[in-house]
Amino acid sequence: MQLDRASEADFPAIVELANLAYRGSGDSTGWTTESSYIEGPRLTEPRLREDLAARPEAHLLTLRDAAGGSLLGTVWLEPKSDAVWYLGLLTIHPERQNRQLGRHLLAAAEIYAAERGARQIRMTVIDIRETLIAWYERRGYMRTGESEPFPYGDNRFGTPLRQDLSFIVLEKRLHGAGLVMHRDTALT
Repeated sequence: MQLDRASEADFPAIVELANLAYRGSGDSTGWTTESSYIEGPRLTEPRLREDLAARPEAHLLTLRDAAGGSLLGTVWLEPKSDAVWYLGLLTIHPERQNRQLGRHLLAAAEIYAAERGARQIRMTVIDIRETLIAWYERRGYMRTGESEPFPYGDNRFGTPLRQDLSFIVLEKRLHGAGLVMHRDTALT
């Protein structure tokens, strides 16, 4: 498996994958879809460009079988403060989900961030996504007790179909033997 920083040429495929993974329907629905409570695109190319321009310190990574291969997954990593990094946009193509690629991509992202000074990863997850929250908890993430409001009225992330959404904050300290492995090992 190949983990690389995204290039501008990757942007159309990243947008397509994010929308398929988060908003897919029918045969293209993966277990990570949010389509029953948020509709519309999860990501657009102009928004992706805007986010990257506004956060030049962020790292948007792509996962492929090999260099030049089709896009299998993505992850957004962004240094925040005091060795704390934010993780978002963790996606795996729905047809490749349930093959442990997500856990390998997450582990590789943690190693990537740790190699660049991260000692803690934080993320937000929509509060009603209990299956996804449990998946992250099994990988060492813990609920902080913090929550953040859902951005109602800001449809850049899609249009909510419910009025009771919010985000919970999860975090994981990066230390110990789990991060000693080389990046290539995490993806095999």
